[in-house]
Amino acid sequence: MGRLVPAVTRALDILELFLDGDGTLSAPDIVRRLQLPRTTVHELVTTLAARKYIVPVTGQPGRYRLGVRPYQLGSRYAEQLDLAAEGRQVARSVAETCDETVHVAILEDTDVIYIAKVDSTHAVRMVSAAGRRLPAHCTSVGKMLLASLPEQELAARVPDGAELAAMTPNSITDPAVLREALDEIRRRGIAVESRESNPDVSCVAAPVRDRTGQVVAALSISVPMVRWSEERRAELEQLAAKGAAELSERLGHRGAA
Repeated sequence: MGRLVPAVTRALDILELFLDGDGTLSAPDIVRRLQLPRTTVHELVTTLAARKYIVPVTGQPGRYRLGVRPYQLGSRYAEQLDLAAEGRQVARSVAETCDETVHVAILEDTDVIYIAKVDSTHAVRMVSAAGRRLPAHCTSVGKMLLASLPEQELAARVPDGAELAAMTPNSITDPAVLREALDEIRRRGIAVESRESNPDVSCVAAPVRDRTGQVVAALSISVPMVRWSEERRAELEQLAAKGAAELSERLGHRGAA
């Protein structure tokens, strides 16, 4: 790895300060927060302003906000994003950590579609494939995505009295019971599915958000019951949440859900 350039590092440190607070800063603010010499900060601020990375705040002399250039770079980055491709990369990293099968899925009507999958290396593992479609209410990713819908939209997709298909004896088939489960998922921020889509597998899932904060996918970890326990569930919940947060960050989301 090559040597880091101090001036570039300091300039980027200044830009990243604008992510906090009200999004405006003065040169003294930057000096105080980064502990840099005033002359250095003045030169960096002048350069960033000349390149339109920051601009003066109207009516507030000496204060700056982000300029159009970071927006242009961010927009170009967003244009190049591919949820499936980014999902595969994050799923691979999560799978390498836990050695279990990891999925990323999206919601379509009342089904989930798996858009990325990385297998466990264990001989006993979940059998599935990217592109597979399953009833959302039977899966952890699906319940996570249903729980993220506005109430009116959820009611339209799963109305009272709807017939929910069962994939196993543990599948939820009553919309009222499903709503109770979704309330719990909203409270915890994590979805758990115990042998509801496969009698030999349990899963945990966490939400994936885009740059607007909207839930656009979910990341799950699937574990055969021979390796499932309450202790293991707690570990995987944390790992799924961490993986989903990383994927969300790749999609431009920042801040707590």
